[in-house]
Amino acid sequence: MKLTAAAILFGLVLVPVMPAVAGQHDHDGPAMGQGQAMDPAWADGTVKKVNADAGKVTISHGPLTSLDMPAMTMVFRVSDPAMLDQMKPGNRIRFVVERLGGALTVTALQPGR
Repeated sequence: MKLTAAAILFGLVLVPVMPAVAGQHDHDGPAMGQGQAMDPAWADGTVKKVNADAGKVTISHGPLTSLDMPAMTMVFRVSDPAMLDQMKPGNRIRFVVERLGGALTVTALQPGR
């Protein structure tokens, strides 16, 4: 009998609270942890080498905040081979890098400042 009364009391306290707690979640936006990444961040860099045959470019870049990487020089794939036509060694660029299929890939490109 005491257990039933406790269960009813618990239910009376918890039921009104549940909709308020549920309303605190953002159901309209993408949920992290479902393969959704945050919006990628632009980075600044200088083209060091273009390898059109391999579809890769070597860039000396500032920090890649979206990937939590410090400034360094490294090789990236490009999502669109036509991007390589816009890059020449010595060009300053702004670019977005994302991890696609396990590879760091330049997905957007602009002339640098």
